[in-house]
Amino acid sequence: MNDTLLLDPIRILQGPDRPVRDGAVLLESGVLQGFDQAARERAIQLGVTATEASGQLIAPCLVDPHSVLESPFSGRSETLDSLRRCAAAAGYGQVALLPRSPTWRDSPERLIGFRDHDPREVTIHLWGGFSRGGAGTELASHGDLLDLGAIGLADDDALIPLTLLERGLLLGEMGSAPVLVAPRDPALQGDGMVREGVETLRAGWAPDPETSETLPLRQLLALHQRHPERQLRLMNVSTAAAVESLRADALPPLTSVCWWHLLADRGDLPGGDASWRVHPSLGGAADREALQQALREQLIRAVSVHAVPMDAEDMLLPPDQRPPGLSGHHLVLPALWDALVRNGDFSLEQLWQGLSFGPSALIDQPPEALAVGSRRWLLFDPEQTWQVRQDDAAAPMAANLALLNREMRGRVTACGLSR
Repeated sequence: MNDTLLLDPIRILQGPDRPVRDGAVLLESGVLQGFDQAARERAIQLGVTATEASGQLIAPCLVDPHSVLESPFSGRSETLDSLRRCAAAAGYGQVALLPRSPTWRDSPERLIGFRDHDPREVTIHLWGGFSRGGAGTELASHGDLLDLGAIGLADDDALIPLTLLERGLLLGEMGSAPVLVAPRDPALQGDGMVREGVETLRAGWAPDPETSETLPLRQLLALHQRHPERQLRLMNVSTAAAVESLRADALPPLTSVCWWHLLADRGDLPGGDASWRVHPSLGGAADREALQQALREQLIRAVSVHAVPMDAEDMLLPPDQRPPGLSGHHLVLPALWDALVRNGDFSLEQLWQGLSFGPSALIDQPPEALAVGSRRWLLFDPEQTWQVRQDDAAAPMAANLALLNREMRGRVTACGLSR
């Protein structure tokens, strides 16, 4: 963004615990240069006329606490450069990547190439591998990974074996760094693709029992109580029963939910829709509503994108043979704004708590905020309409887009970070 703009009036959300307000902002070549009267006076000096933007919002960048990028430098479905481009176009200022890779990011040398950071670009964080190769049999070098810049420790989207997890927590090389674990037991899930229910049987999908999430979740909550000195985090809870377990816990760990589970359920997707195939499995309407309520209450603190890029060949496979996952950072804010703010009872501030401030806490980073001299802002127009297309400039390289060919209302129109 190379223009100089005075947006006046415009809605402004400056940071956490700050209510949205009406005001003015001055942007010069992507840098936020002033608010309100200071912005107006500077615009007069520059000879810049105000642009009316009363229906739009300028707000802090969003934060994705966990996604997957297996081949960051030579991938066919996504690379580090393409991820940064589409994340910036979506208003994301930070993306944290799980260790999953053909060369699993479980040792210091495998973090090389991610460390250089241009402040004009999206910040990429790395979760270091909790176990070697993600195999769950041997601990990785936790201290070395954290010394080389890993923000915390994780493996993949399933439960780390509890004996190994507890051994790592007892050894405590991670200190106060977060440890991210998914409450999903693949052995209990079996071949299940969708949570058990009438709609699952009607659609002909193999059912995934609720216990594949609730049993490992209870084990993790007990582990969290035994090790309060560690920063255990829970990844992508997906059921109403899991929400109730969190609510019953006196001090539940910081928890994320995937954006897709806040929007979709097993009763509202066509039988052939690619968006059925995700981990954790989609549940019913009651699960979706419970997750929304938990996010509103901040029982669940963070919304993840949890993008898992796939190429066109992957998408030719039948759903039950295709790897699970969706992509599309640029879809998250418009879709959740429409569902939770425009057609729900979320406030704008509550939505940003889930999409920006809460995810920052989950990855143990300072919250995003608007500041003079910073590029870390996004401009959102809730009324702009557009169609989800694979050839959109904001779309990822990945072929597994959610909501493909759907008409959307609301879009990030600019961001101070490079695209």
